[in-house]
Amino acid sequence: LDIRRSEIFGILGPNGAGKTTTVECIGGLLTPDEGTISVLGLDARRDHDRLRDRVGIQLQSSELPDKLGVGGALELFAAFYDDPADPAELMALLGLTDKRDILFGKLSGGQKQRLSIALALIGRPQVAILDELTTGLDPQARRETWKLIESVRDSGVTVLLVTHFMEEAERLCDRVALLHHGRIGAIDTPAGLASGAQA
Repeated sequence: LDIRRSEIFGILGPNGAGKTTTVECIGGLLTPDEGTISVLGLDARRDHDRLRDRVGIQLQSSELPDKLGVGGALELFAAFYDDPADPAELMALLGLTDKRDILFGKLSGGQKQRLSIALALIGRPQVAILDELTTGLDPQARRETWKLIESVRDSGVTVLLVTHFMEEAERLCDRVALLHHGRIGAIDTPAGLASGAQA
């Protein structure tokens, strides 16, 4: 598996295919059973601390305390980094400025996803891992989130996107890996995969 700089690379597959496990290993959150993982020239096992400052991760199961506000969450996460992004700039970029004082428990699904993206970007990462970011969103919120993901890539960040929506992969991804039972079945552009499936 080879992911290029400044691309949106999708990992697609059914539930249980190993998508989340794969990205957690790439992000240094899990130790793989075998093999090697190099991210930005760093070993995902050995260089975990250095990798943490260069990779932002939004996991599917990410939750925050209901009584933590949007601004407070960004300031808290910013404190973990030596040179974090400006929380106010991220809130403006992601349309959260007017939600600064709203508690996490009061946010809509789409607003929570925008906050998740902001938290993944607060450390100024070179790689952003976004795990099933649009699951459970209505079509309008999903389209808005797609635009945000494209703007993240356009800022020079490599995006690793886990999804099980082919429409999402076709809209966003430069290339896609199909996972099945923990193995890569194919890697191609979304159009290449679609044409292969029709053949």
